[in-house]
Amino acid sequence: MVNKAPAFPPQTDYKLPGWELLWVQLEITGDVDGLDPAREAQTGRMKQIMRGLPQSEHPTMQSVRSLFRNAGCDPTRHRPSSEALARRLLRGDDIPAILPAVDINNIWSTELLVPCCVVNPQKISGSLLLRKGQSGEFMESMRGPFNLEGKPVLVDEKGPFGTPITDAERVKVTKPTGTYWIVAYLPKSVVRPEFARGKLDDLVGQLSNVRVTYPDQ
Repeated sequence: MVNKAPAFPPQTDYKLPGWELLWVQLEITGDVDGLDPAREAQTGRMKQIMRGLPQSEHPTMQSVRSLFRNAGCDPTRHRPSSEALARRLLRGDDIPAILPAVDINNIWSTELLVPCCVVNPQKISGSLLLRKGQSGEFMESMRGPFNLEGKPVLVDEKGPFGTPITDAERVKVTKPTGTYWIVAYLPKSVVRPEFARGKLDDLVGQLSNVRVTYPDQ
């Protein structure tokens, strides 16, 4: 039996101030032409995006790090996923080719310099909550058992499934085509949803067989 996904966009409540979650529905209907050149071009764009600043001084990265600290997480020990990707590109490595939905997510994340995570909505149940991870709380993540204490955590009726560091194995994307959700963890009033949407539209405009839907569409 296939689980029925919650309606898009999912109802999301906040117990952590300062964040604004932007949800996007991503539909991939066939082979995605243009994705390899987009991944490779992002490596060259990274220095331009950073504006010559070290990661510790870029205003967007500073804002994300501050939100991590507010939750009780040291961002230099548990890096935001966007920082980990940015560091890879600044070394001259390309974004790895995994699956189209994952690759699109990773390109967008490095363009915005904010954590973005792609999930299988069929594996999510009910309304969502962004809160602080509790003492003794763990998640079976794509990295293995992951201690959630003091970290920003997205939970549904089944429990924790996502963080701006890594996601749960149960919501992992496993197929090249399908309908998926991406969540961008925006630092409120620093990266505006309109700006983030424009960057994703620019990317999707280079690709075939990809469609995005936003909450107000």
